[in-house]
Amino acid sequence: MKEWKVVMAQMNTLNRFVKKNNDFIRRFTAGVKTIELDASGRLLIPKDLQAFSGITREVVMSSAINIIEIWDKDTYEKAIDEATVDFAELAEEVMGGTENKESNGGLS
Repeated sequence: MKEWKVVMAQMNTLNRFVKKNNDFIRRFTAGVKTIELDASGRLLIPKDLQAFSGITREVVMSSAINIIEIWDKDTYEKAIDEATVDFAELAEEVMGGTENKESNGGLS
């Protein structure tokens, strides 16, 4: 919830008189739901979010730095396979260049 509040604070700085901003906010927050763990510590994903995400039977929980992503296993593996094709190039572009020191927190 702490991370969500940070994102929402960023959203609140957007100019709502700009159509693109309103469209983004509407789409980004569409389907947002607070989900509680049940008594056994399980997470029940609502049916509409299961359908939207393509989750069927097996899921992958993936750490994305400060958030956890929940994926359909097959969809996740496909996305990872597609991303690994040029991963070395992507890693160099994102993390390796001096031109990115400002945007990546000073990492190089």
